[in-house]
Amino acid sequence: MSGIKKLAGQTIWYGVSSIAARFINYLLTPYLTYKFTTGEYGQMSVLYAFIPFMNVIFTYGMETGFFRFSQTDDKDKVYSTSSLSLIYSTLTLTLLLIAFNKPLSRLLEFADRSEYLVLTAGIIALDALTTIPFAKLRLDGRPIKFAVVKLVGIFVNIGATFFFLSYFPDWAKQNSQNVFSHLYQKDWAVGYILVANLIQNIVVFLLLSKEFWSIQFKFDRRLWREMMVYSLPLIIVGLGGMVNETADRIMLLRWWKPDGASGDAAEQVGIYSACYKLAILITLGIQAFRMGAEPFFFKQSTSENAPRIYARVMKFFVITVCLMFLFVMLYLDIWKHFIQNPAMWAGLKVVPILLLANMFLGIYYNLSIWYKLGNKTLAGAYITLIGAAITILINYLFIPRYGYIACAWATFACYGTMMVISYVWGQKHYRIPYATKKLCAYILIAVLFQILHHYATASISLAWVNYTIATILLLLYFFFILNVERKEFAQLPVVGKFLSRRTQAE
Repeated sequence: MSGIKKLAGQTIWYGVSSIAARFINYLLTPYLTYKFTTGEYGQMSVLYAFIPFMNVIFTYGMETGFFRFSQTDDKDKVYSTSSLSLIYSTLTLTLLLIAFNKPLSRLLEFADRSEYLVLTAGIIALDALTTIPFAKLRLDGRPIKFAVVKLVGIFVNIGATFFFLSYFPDWAKQNSQNVFSHLYQKDWAVGYILVANLIQNIVVFLLLSKEFWSIQFKFDRRLWREMMVYSLPLIIVGLGGMVNETADRIMLLRWWKPDGASGDAAEQVGIYSACYKLAILITLGIQAFRMGAEPFFFKQSTSENAPRIYARVMKFFVITVCLMFLFVMLYLDIWKHFIQNPAMWAGLKVVPILLLANMFLGIYYNLSIWYKLGNKTLAGAYITLIGAAITILINYLFIPRYGYIACAWATFACYGTMMVISYVWGQKHYRIPYATKKLCAYILIAVLFQILHHYATASISLAWVNYTIATILLLLYFFFILNVERKEFAQLPVVGKFLSRRTQAE
């Protein structure tokens, strides 16, 4: 249990800071869906689907390689080699991105706004340059600075966004003779979002300057070659993951053919993107888990009890995401108000599909430890390519007819398939005693509770009745898990004391 507690601590310190940052950023959704038209929101979503793709190319799996080789080689040497590699490649790739900004703009259907790609290049470059410094903070156990930098960056982003979209337009109108008022462009809303993001990344880079300039400027070619052999397959993993996670917006934009249905492609993207964000709890939970789990799993790999620790981590993870799933779905009538444009509520039907899909993705991240520990990252590339192929095929076949519904089911099928393949393949190479049947039952029961709530409240218009039934079902599920896993939870600090007193009373 000490290993589980250690992971929980890492998740709290490193993951929760990311959760807080992303959740604060998520609070912009009501504001942006109010300020933007559905089409503008869709355009912004397409551009922000492009950025993660480029982040994968710019970092080429070096972060995971940094964690892996820091366990076997001199940490300072690994840090300097990986950092210098990213510096050289980032400069080259940024210049290429700027040079080809016009054809890329046409590809993304921003032909008249090629300057967006120049701003995007700066954002991506700074993201890449801060990757290893952030990883070093996690490896060195410096949670306070990690959290502060993340939060300061996101607050800067929010402040800049409000300034450009709310304050600046009114100021420019009232001070039309001022030279700076001419900088305001009414139809440049997406550009202002990019500028706000660029300002955020500049501030983050400055806050990490001490870590960045601690590089010894010693480049070990042998170590670099070994790191590249390990990390390069992770480019495929990352790109395939981006296809699965964000490319569906681009596919939807290009392949949606309404055939008389209302709404153009950009509106479809806007509706889908806004409703996708209602899966935020599970998405952020997975993000928190990944931040703490990756360095933790590598450190635990030398322990004799490592397989049992990984199995218990999986159990607690599945229980947590099942509770998150119910918390979102049972109170969806509340969560939907984060989307301030009621026209986008038409897409709420995709939320349970996307929540389950992201649950599968989180389980897959747990399962993927077998190929990272065994230096079989090429296996991860194969699995991700299969997932990407499923995503592309389903979207290509069904987007023209079903729109964003096809995107949701493609995501579900993709992550579900990746999860199953990784489990079957991984158990052959690195057997971990997962409680597979029990965990499947937990997921199935959570889904059944959600379906029960849906039909029980379908004809009820009273909100308090809806929420009462939701609360009862959530508590029933929680106490069911608590009873089944009493031995596990009895070892936890707070819940364990409660269960011990209850057991003694019985």
